[in-house]
Amino acid sequence: MKKKMYQNVVANHFREHSSIYLFVIVLFLMGVIFGAVVVNSLSLTQKDDLFNYLTQFFGQVASEQVAAPKDLFQQSLFHNSKFIGLIWLLGISIIGMPIILVLLFVKGMVVGFTVGFLVNQMGLQGFILSFVSVLPQNLIIIPIFIITATFALAFSMKMIKRQFMKKISSPVMPLFGRYVFAFLAAIICLGGAAGIEAYISPALMKSVIESVI
Repeated sequence: MKKKMYQNVVANHFREHSSIYLFVIVLFLMGVIFGAVVVNSLSLTQKDDLFNYLTQFFGQVASEQVAAPKDLFQQSLFHNSKFIGLIWLLGISIIGMPIILVLLFVKGMVVGFTVGFLVNQMGLQGFILSFVSVLPQNLIIIPIFIITATFALAFSMKMIKRQFMKKISSPVMPLFGRYVFAFLAAIICLGGAAGIEAYISPALMKSVIESVI
């Protein structure tokens, strides 16, 4: 019964906010496309500098000179938690809605630029490297960012309706409680993504680098 109840809650959530999810996903994909396009606008000097930096990084990965997995885990979790925390705070502030959209677009642009640059400089080898270095943890991180951004936007819009449109809706505290719970659940999921980025991605990258470079 509890499992069915949770499934109904999740289904109702996605159904109620389907338009926001669609908008957020499209915005993120636009950021990815824009980031990939930006690669072509770089000068040869900029591309050479970035590629030299990546080559040094790949050499460090191959020789296992990167930070310890524990440090990588902490850095990844802290960085992504700050990003999620900022989105959460902006959702409470109400006026932060445009900034949430900008942050999501920028996140998509970073992903698109990273993959686009590797493919642009290294072709199929770059695609394989991006597949093992960018994709694994982002299979968790990107959906979490999208869901958190949707929660924040939905919460902001409900607060706007209450404050400015004087519409009667559900009490604030239960709504805020669900908002806090969503944030805590996101942090737990980001812990899983950080574990992948710290313990799995470096090993995959090393195996690919040794075979293609």
